[in-house]
Formats: sequence, C-alpha cells, structure tokens
Amino acid sequence: MLTNFSYVRPKTLKEAMKQLTSPGAGLHAGGTDLLGCLRDHVFEIKRLVSISGLKELKGITTTPDNGLRIGALTTITEVAEHAAVNEHYAALAQAAREVASPQLRNQGTMGGNLCQKPRCWYYRGEFNCLRKGGEKCFAVAGENQYHCILGGGPCFIVHPSDTAPALAAFDASVRITGPKGPRTVPVEKFHVLPRTDVRRDTVLEPGEIVTEIVLPPSRGLRSSYRKVRARASWDFALAGVALALRIKDGVVADARAVLSGAAPVPWRSREIEAAITGRKLDADVIAKASAAAMKSAQPLKENEYKVPLFRGMIEEELAAIGKG
Repeated sequence: MLTNFSYVRPKTLKEAMKQLTSPGAGLHAGGTDLLGCLRDHVFEIKRLVSISGLKELKGITTTPDNGLRIGALTTITEVAEHAAVNEHYAALAQAAREVASPQLRNQGTMGGNLCQKPRCWYYRGEFNCLRKGGEKCFAVAGENQYHCILGGGPCFIVHPSDTAPALAAFDASVRITGPKGPRTVPVEKFHVLPRTDVRRDTVLEPGEIVTEIVLPPSRGLRSSYRKVRARASWDFALAGVALALRIKDGVVADARAVLSGAAPVPWRSREIEAAITGRKLDADVIAKASAAAMKSAQPLKENEYKVPLFRGMIEEELAAIGKG
C-alpha cells in the first residue's frame, strides 16, 4: 500500500521549485517509475509535486544551430515518432522505440527516463541494501545474473535507461533549473557511479528539476542503438550499445560508443572509440574493438555470459553501421 502524501500541481516552474524545498517533497512527471517505487517503499514521499501540466517543458524544437531541444516532459513515444529525430538522430529514435511497452512510452517522459531508479531486485525489494542506507550489496553473493560487469562496486546495479546511452553518444546535455539558478550538464556526466556516492543516482541537487535535453547538430553522423533482452518487449537491456560515428572516405573520423546493460551508469566505451577511430571498419578492427570493450569487465558469479554477449553484439553493430 502507498503511504499518505499530499499532492500539489504547480502552475509555474518557479512555484514547482518552491514546493520541492519542503521536507519530504518529491517530483512527479509521467509517474511510471515513481508509483512503482512508492508501492515498493523504495523511498517515502510526504508531498508529491506534479509538473505534468507545465507546457513549457513539453515538445521538440530546433535550436538556432540546427540541433534539437527536447522538453523534459516530452513523451518517449513523441521522440520515437518525431521526423527530425528519426532523420538526424536515428540511435535516439531506435532507443526510444525499445523502451518498455507502448503504454509506458505514451506516459513516460524523457526527463523521467533519464532519472529513473535502478531495477535491482534487492534495492526494489525488502532488503536494507547499500543504496537504502544498509551495510552491504546483496547482489555480490546473491542472484546477480542481470547486474553490472563494468564500473561496479560497492553497488552493482545496472542503469535501466535506453535513451540515456543514445543521448550520451550524441554528446547531448541536460539543462537543469533549481534554487541556485540554471545549469547545464552533459548527459555523460549526469549519472553518479556508486563508488562516488552509493546513495545518489544523478547530479541533481535538492529542488532541482530537469527542464530540457539539448542535442548538438548531428552533422551527418551515422548512428544506431542495439538492445539485447530476455523478452522481445517490455524488458530491460541485458546488453546494449549506442553508436554515433562520422565516416569519411570509408574511415572512421570520429566515434562515440556508449553501452547499456553494462554498468551503474550509461557506460562510454572509449576503448571501442580508440580501436576504430582512424581506421576502416574491417573484420579485424571490429574484432579488436569488441575485445577492447570487454577488457576491463569484472563479471559476477552469474553474469559472465554478458561478456561474450556484448562482444558479439558490438561486432554485429559495428559491421552493420560500417556498411551504411
């Protein structure tokens, strides 16, 4: 059962920030992850501040430099179906289509997808784990087949977002408004590793709200997002990769590669980038890139299968994107 809480629906962003300063306040946008967390008692809320009616946080528009601005309350379905996203940021459109189910994509927002809580069954269950203030990560010696193989420790969650890796691959930024004023943070630096702070998911400070996501001009990038999961739909990534490459005369001139299903945050694979930049995507280069991506992997007892899964998936995606 849900605990009792008050519900407020601010009419302005300024009013929303003011409401969020009250003790026990929490933010509501699409609510698809929030309500599950409240039912599972992952955290408690005394005042729910709903920003779902703030029109200025919705929609997709072109920026003056021909990039894109995506309002934080824009639904995932809107992103998946938007013509400019599909034409210039294919990996983001693909990632949006891979999120959950049609019903959740219709309700869930882009800001919420970036800020969602991890899906670890110990964190979501009745376990006083590290992320909830306890003394241990139960996944280390427990059921860990879906946990991370990169960047783990002392907590071994996997970040659940599909859109975040694609946004990071495009070098997108998150614009944030809060009591101390606005600021901009690259998506790549928006999430917090457990080794930095095991209790935090993002860099958001109390009272801060994600207002929009800004994508720089794509400038002819080839991009793709690949997600491998246990079920064909409504499931989180076992392994995934977002690629954004600039290829000139058959040679990779610039590359960004970000893994999903691998780490507690969307994991930028500089190893892939270094292995392919300045080279043609032939079989030898692709094989070396996939091996380099997993060189630092430290699987747990039950998720060693992820290493060859990632290698095979990365090889397939690099081969496909190389063909154009």
